[in-house]
Amino acid sequence: MRHRNYGSKLGRQPAHRRATLRNLVTNVIEKERITTTVTRAKAAKPLVENMITLGKRDTLQSRRQAASYLMTPGATKKLFADIAPRFSDRAGGYTRIIRAGFRIGDGAQLAILELLGSKLKKKEKKEKSAAPEAAEEEKKEEKAGA
Repeated sequence: MRHRNYGSKLGRQPAHRRATLRNLVTNVIEKERITTTVTRAKAAKPLVENMITLGKRDTLQSRRQAASYLMTPGATKKLFADIAPRFSDRAGGYTRIIRAGFRIGDGAQLAILELLGSKLKKKEKKEKSAAPEAAEEEKKEEKAGA
């Protein structure tokens, strides 16, 4: 029976599990969207929501608690400056988990853990430079001349 046993062990020792979850929470706050396994997303979701609730309080004590859990000072600043004000009128439910298929290597089920209202930042495509084309033309000219 699993009475009073909540949460997943994630296949890790307690210290490693805590470090993994701290990294996940920090990355969600910094990037506002991460791709991870469904189990890790479910384990990190309540912790992210707790951090946002701390950010909404915005007291010295809550700043210290958030800073002691988050891995980078930049994440703490972003939490209190950008993310917490965005959710100031919302009473919970700051994140969502979207199933994203299966990982190619081991078939693990993937999920996207994101903050509500986060906008997708599309990667800019790199334009092909003219240098390789010019090099190919020079090779063609050398072959034609020879």
